[in-house]
Amino acid sequence: MSVSTTPASLAPDHHAQFIDLLQSSLEQKAFIKLVLAKYVGAEADLQRLIIKQLTVKDQPCLSFVYRYKTRDITKNLSIAEGVATIAALLPALFKNAHLLALTDEVQLEYSKKGKSSLFKSKPQQLREVPSAEHNRDKHRFLDLSRPFLADLGVTNMQHELIPAMSRKWKQINKFIEVFSHALTSSPLALDKPVRVADFGSGKGYLTFAIHDYLRNTLKVVAEVTGVELREDMVSLCNAAAAKLEHPGLVFKCGDVRSVAPSELDVMIALHACDIATDYAIHTGIRSGASIILCSPCCHKQIRLQIQSPALLKPMLQYGLHLGQQAEMVTDSLRALFLEACGYETKVFEFISLEHTNKNKMILAVKRAEPVDPAQLLVKIQELKAFYSISEHCLETLLRADGYLR
Repeated sequence: MSVSTTPASLAPDHHAQFIDLLQSSLEQKAFIKLVLAKYVGAEADLQRLIIKQLTVKDQPCLSFVYRYKTRDITKNLSIAEGVATIAALLPALFKNAHLLALTDEVQLEYSKKGKSSLFKSKPQQLREVPSAEHNRDKHRFLDLSRPFLADLGVTNMQHELIPAMSRKWKQINKFIEVFSHALTSSPLALDKPVRVADFGSGKGYLTFAIHDYLRNTLKVVAEVTGVELREDMVSLCNAAAAKLEHPGLVFKCGDVRSVAPSELDVMIALHACDIATDYAIHTGIRSGASIILCSPCCHKQIRLQIQSPALLKPMLQYGLHLGQQAEMVTDSLRALFLEACGYETKVFEFISLEHTNKNKMILAVKRAEPVDPAQLLVKIQELKAFYSISEHCLETLLRADGYLR
């Protein structure tokens, strides 16, 4: 590690060197992350500023995430504007800057008396969160050293994050975070095997992750099944599970209609198209799942039925708004049906829009005590009548099985 210090009168030299290194990392496509810390401005709740590079409308930009105690505020700037903003913030508002790049790790610090220090070293490991965010590292739910990440191409053989997979890595961690919180609030007991089904498992990123989290982090017995229509993906994932010695993890070819376990603790269906989401939720309810995680995709059934009230027609003459209305109504009804079946339900953004346009998640956790669904069913029928909806697939499935009366 090289270290350089100067009196306060020469501090702008370190400032200029740091900005040059930042600019160079961006030009060389080596930039990973910049964290500004030790805030000294007037906003009492502002903790740090995290800067990453994104592509918005085919244009590279810098995303500034202002992290407060209870919220985040994001601003996207062009590369030139972003660099100029960073230069202005140091050292006026932030006394510490930590730059992580593929080639260098650089830290700029200012003492209370204005003396600057510049530390430069080779990064020990390519990681998404550098040491300047130590307090957030301990909240990481998976570690980059897990073997399945290398086998699935998220990390290299040195367990370093592959830059092109950073978004997938963020999605995996967020998913496990959501699952972990749901597990804490659910009545699910961990002293017996936890049975999980992941419908539409694809290459198995999340399936492997939840199995690894249950077995290696929580130290519980996990029986996890990934269900996927593509036979090549099923073969690939089963080979990886066998190679990596993941007992209790298996992948099957099929979908939610052909592979339906009679008993489940956790049901996952991400990006199931149109009524496939309804069949997945129905399977979760019917099999007694304590946790249901869905990320709906497409809303054709309801969109074709909706008769918009006259007052709303000027607003809904635009196709985009019409589609958003169908999505909102469909998923609201799904959430209400889950509530009527004894689940506490939330609808929220899973991953922000810059990562995927399929970002809504429905999370349902079974209540410890049953609830009287009568009032909910009245509200559901009023909502259906307001939009002239004659059939909702999930309602049809639930009524056929006697869950709704």
